[in-house]
Amino acid sequence: METIEFALRGEHITLDALLKATGLAHSGGAAKMLIADGEVQVDGAVEQRKTCKIRTGQVVQLGDVRVQLLAVAA
Repeated sequence: METIEFALRGEHITLDALLKATGLAHSGGAAKMLIADGEVQVDGAVEQRKTCKIRTGQVVQLGDVRVQLLAVAA
């Protein structure tokens, strides 16, 4: 399983924006379709809210790719 470490600037990022920022979705529309189709998990549970706020420490999974959110040192 591949793991991507994503440095989070700020308090949160929306789920659809995270998928686009990491390259797991080629566009915002594609990200929203993946989420609506139930293909994305947040902390092990299917998440279907496109604008769900993802924070440091959470893990997002799409297929065999995991995204770990890390805080950026101030």
